[in-house]
Amino acid sequence: MLLKGEQLAAHLEREFRPLYVVYGDDPLLVIEAGDTIRGRARQQGYSEREVLTALPGFDWNSLLAAGGNLSLFGDRKLIDLRIPNGKPGREGGAALQAWCEHLSPDTALLITLPELDWKEEKAAWFTALVQAGVVIKLVAPPLAELPGWIAGRLRRQQQSADDEGLRFIAERVEGNLLAAHQEIQKLALLYPAGVLSLAQVREAVLNVARYDVDGLREALLAGDLSRLTRTLEGLRLEGEAPPLVLWAMSEEIRALAAIKQGQQKGRSLDVLLKEARVWGGRQNLVKRAVQRLTVPTLEAALRHAARIDKLAKGIGEGDAWDEFLRLGMRLSR
Repeated sequence: MLLKGEQLAAHLEREFRPLYVVYGDDPLLVIEAGDTIRGRARQQGYSEREVLTALPGFDWNSLLAAGGNLSLFGDRKLIDLRIPNGKPGREGGAALQAWCEHLSPDTALLITLPELDWKEEKAAWFTALVQAGVVIKLVAPPLAELPGWIAGRLRRQQQSADDEGLRFIAERVEGNLLAAHQEIQKLALLYPAGVLSLAQVREAVLNVARYDVDGLREALLAGDLSRLTRTLEGLRLEGEAPPLVLWAMSEEIRALAAIKQGQQKGRSLDVLLKEARVWGGRQNLVKRAVQRLTVPTLEAALRHAARIDKLAKGIGEGDAWDEFLRLGMRLSR
């Protein structure tokens, strides 16, 4: 069974199963989901707990042995298995599949994994876990949903903020939910329950955002010049290499140009998106960008990117980071 993070609490209210897997791209969400399952396990009588960490060289027989070592007093047991690299290997995969075939109500297994790619999610061992137990994939909310996530966290501590205050917090904790959690807790320590003013939020919340090229690509496609400017500055301060930034921006521009030119020839947008390898939620961003931008604009942007490439290689005069911003402005109009 596959669940989303927000479905976990309701599921645990209904039942508790002997096998859970939590994994995802954000440590805070994974930690919190694991804590929730461990807390429910204690309520269900799993008073013993054994932690196993599958580092390189881990003896997978110890997992099966831990499952067989029941308490002399008849207490239920929770085995807390962490696989930090998300790759159990052939031996580990076989051990996990064997475990799935012999689940016991007296021994629960909680497996914690990092973010997995699509190949790992299709592996036989992971498929066996999905079929035998409950698998929770934790995904950090994108920037557009982050104010709502923050508002929910504030409600837990009997506080609230207006839309402007929520956006202010979101912009300063983007890409760093653990820091967001800490900043929200700080607001509870500094101010009483109730509505927080924008001035209070501004005074308390630090700029702890983390930036990456994926966020840059989203801002570029959305034409969000404010976010693009913040992201470029964040990448520059974090020491990101200009060639990587240029590659990220150029890839999006080339894809948009190819789609736009294909449309002019009467080709289907869905086919063009598939050819450009545009999948999932990114499709909506690309569709809106295609509507907003013209072929001449995109062709000029590609020429601009070629000039930045020369600057990044030390050819010509100018600053590559300044040109990244000018390129973003060209595409945000």
